[in-house]
Amino acid sequence: MKLTLKIWRQKNANAQGTFESHQVEADEHMSFLEMLDVLNEDLVSQKKEPVSFEHDCREGICGTCNLVIDGRPHGPNQGTTTCQLHMRHFKNGDTITIEPWRANAFPIIKDLVVDRTAFDRIIQSGGYVAVNTGQAQDGNAIPIEKDQSGEAFDAATCIGCGACVAACPNASAMLFVSAKVSHLDLLPQGKVESAKRVQQMVNQMDAEGFGNCTNTGACEADCPKEIQLTNIARLNRLYTSSMFSTSKKY
Repeated sequence: MKLTLKIWRQKNANAQGTFESHQVEADEHMSFLEMLDVLNEDLVSQKKEPVSFEHDCREGICGTCNLVIDGRPHGPNQGTTTCQLHMRHFKNGDTITIEPWRANAFPIIKDLVVDRTAFDRIIQSGGYVAVNTGQAQDGNAIPIEKDQSGEAFDAATCIGCGACVAACPNASAMLFVSAKVSHLDLLPQGKVESAKRVQQMVNQMDAEGFGNCTNTGACEADCPKEIQLTNIARLNRLYTSSMFSTSKKY
């Protein structure tokens, strides 16, 4: 199939970006990233600068394939990362617009690559268990209600890609933060540091410049792992209760 790609090109964070149009021939069995590989091979053969885009596992696990495709993070398919999107979902002659994530907290590095280290700093602020919880066999010996462990697992599937931020009109990171808070708080090992964790992670999220959540639901709709808004409700409850905690050891 023959396609026209309107791709965002930007040399660095301080440069003025613009859209460039390119023609590419792709097979319907290719993934979206394989199609971009073909484009870059064509550009290199023409002695032109290839398009910079981020990728790693190409299996929907790492979360680095952060592209806005025709106005939607990760493209038109629900519950799908960019690397899992295949060209059979497009038609011969289509024009596809490809952009990077758009958020002040995710500055553009080059072309389609953005700096998402703000997420790393949020995790570093409290997205872990620091207390001694024993060895693996100790964890396996703790009985946990099935629905509760299932909720924790669902929250833990967040891959930190940032689609929730790109989809949100406020560029909020609440779905990401709430998923990371939820999967730890729902398990006994994470309860001890719950109040400290939620306060530090929310404070870091605010410091990074992410917007406020206004419950539009766009984050859930475009999340490739379909993380639910109920996690944001849990985060709000935990944060409110932590403000009234009598334990101020942190």
